[in-house]
Amino acid sequence: MQFGKRYWFRDTLKIRGSVIPAVLPRTLICGLFGLLVSLLHQFGVPVSLPALASIIPNIVLGLMLVFRTNTAYERFWEGRKLWGGLVNATRNLARQIWVSVLEKDGGDRPSKETALKLLVAFAVATKLHLRQEPVNQELKDLISPSRYFTLKSMNNPPLEVAFWISDYLQQQHERDRLNIHQLTSMQQLLNLMVDNLGGCERILKTPMPLAYAIHLRQLLLIYCLSLPFQLIGDLGWWTGSIVALISFTLFGIEEIGIEIENPFGRDANDLPLDAICETMQRNINDLISLSPSGANLLADPEIQQDS
Repeated sequence: MQFGKRYWFRDTLKIRGSVIPAVLPRTLICGLFGLLVSLLHQFGVPVSLPALASIIPNIVLGLMLVFRTNTAYERFWEGRKLWGGLVNATRNLARQIWVSVLEKDGGDRPSKETALKLLVAFAVATKLHLRQEPVNQELKDLISPSRYFTLKSMNNPPLEVAFWISDYLQQQHERDRLNIHQLTSMQQLLNLMVDNLGGCERILKTPMPLAYAIHLRQLLLIYCLSLPFQLIGDLGWWTGSIVALISFTLFGIEEIGIEIENPFGRDANDLPLDAICETMQRNINDLISLSPSGANLLADPEIQQDS
């Protein structure tokens, strides 16, 4: 999602991608509670309690919210770096396979194309695995039917795809299409792809500690519900509106942390994994459209004469 100076006001008023739908019910409840306190104050009930401001110091609540959002953003940014590393390793491995694997007979090029599609399949399988979604049509279009049905029964489909890629590379070495140095370089790139998968799994399976999240929400609720008693003496009928505004700010900051702490889903604030996989697919298609002269021994007249 891009934001620019030309559309500042339009972007500011956007609902989709914001936390307004999530925090609006809580904000309204706090605002209505502030209105109730205003009514009680109007009828002479002694509800003005400025001393409640010392129950939860503002700096304590602020530090907890900052820690919450910073921790969530670190998870979001680490996930983005891991996917960036996956994209780079995939591009490098695809380029090396396409250029370095020798084509000595008619079946070599189709097998190379299959291997490059497996690289995209690894990324798509990783995306589905992180979203905890089953193997679907996206993968069916990239691999053979037998492999597709094999993946449907696997607990970790990306690892199976990585196994097929590694097996292909080993076969090319045994068939004298790759030397040992090329094989080692390609296997290292494949290992890097699997490492990036593991890093994403670490983010997915290590959520924010539940005790911290519960304690922060308890403090937020106590703070927002105590605000009317602190403000009623000075604000009168404005108390409900000001309490709603402050509650919206605090609940919004907390909700932003919740939105981005797991960056692999389908929410508007999650990483654009679909777009990343589509970009990788286009890159592979462009690479397949090229003809590597060094790898194509069938085009060399001397090779043809020797055969």
